[in-house]
Amino acid sequence: MVRSKVKREPEHIEDVEIIDAGAEGMSVAKPEGRVVFIPFGVPGDVVDIEVYKRKKNFFEGKILNFKKMSDKRVEPVCQHFGLCGGCKWQHEAYEWQTYYKQKQVKDNFDRIGKIEYPEIRPILGCEKQFQYRNKLEYTFSNRKWLTDGAPTGTHDEDACKGLGFHLPQLFDRVVDIEQCHLQADPSNDIRLFVRRFTMERHLPYYNFRAHEGLMRNLVIRCNSKGEFMVILVISEENEVIRHELIPALEMAFPQIVSLLLVINPKLNDIINDLPFECLKGEPYLIETMKSPRPGYDDLKFRIGPVSFFQTNVYQAERLYKTAFDLADVQGDELMYDLYTGCEQSGRHRIRAGRHRRCQGQRRHQRHQELHLLCWRHGQGLHRRLYHH
Repeated sequence: MVRSKVKREPEHIEDVEIIDAGAEGMSVAKPEGRVVFIPFGVPGDVVDIEVYKRKKNFFEGKILNFKKMSDKRVEPVCQHFGLCGGCKWQHEAYEWQTYYKQKQVKDNFDRIGKIEYPEIRPILGCEKQFQYRNKLEYTFSNRKWLTDGAPTGTHDEDACKGLGFHLPQLFDRVVDIEQCHLQADPSNDIRLFVRRFTMERHLPYYNFRAHEGLMRNLVIRCNSKGEFMVILVISEENEVIRHELIPALEMAFPQIVSLLLVINPKLNDIINDLPFECLKGEPYLIETMKSPRPGYDDLKFRIGPVSFFQTNVYQAERLYKTAFDLADVQGDELMYDLYTGCEQSGRHRIRAGRHRRCQGQRRHQRHQELHLLCWRHGQGLHRRLYHH
């Protein structure tokens, strides 16, 4: 005989103080000694909560009512905060975000690692809290998350279309984004232009359950010079896209210096294995990063549509300079760049000294594609471009 699971009623607890910030946007409370993870709380809040999930070592809950707002709270900038899931801590002041992030690292060393370590230096926060990302990927869906309060099934087909970010844990729903503060303008205008065009032409958005629909993804990359790459992903060849939308984008946004089209007929969204058709400019952007040592020229990177590159180039410059300062690089060290991506750290190391040899995992062909100066593979164009 199979026993049916007893459904427990949610538990309500009043006057709970949020005492810490955890991972994945969860705040932490300990009413009666029980660890409860609560989204959208800030240390210092006093709230009434509902505990709706019980695990072996912790509980999960949600805020029902605020009794006291923490002085660490700020008003979120984004109108989509709390729904989108892209930014977890906009409701907490940035200096407190870095404080609790550092505390998490220390707690992991203490509780999980149980290791001895030197004093942790304060986190170097980013000077740009917004408009710092150089890549955003949006999804077309025929089932956007409806926020107008109308009952499900009462909207027409176009009213259900959305272009934005996936909701957490919902693979087929997206938040239709009006304004995202993570990437510099005209990123928002480009996305809104594409959405308006495809809506006016009644082009079908992708249905993730039926695996049908033309419009799939929109990827926008940019560099620190304000140049943009736009990658449009569709499920099949389409004359309206090729002969109307693409020329309209070119005319409306001179900042787009690279425009690519990808046809993805597969059931998944992975496009790395698909051909990219370049319809305007070159199939890459050039990004520039300052050398971590004075007296050396800036480094230039060729960023392709699927290149792995630091999404925050402003903070990446500080990261590499700090690493070089702490390592006291002299120029004759042996360096292992074990997870190379676009090999930013290796290239910084190469330009700042007389590196003995490159031990990155990329092969000669990859070095040439990235225009990486490497004495181990030091022949051809990449050597001529960067050798000095």
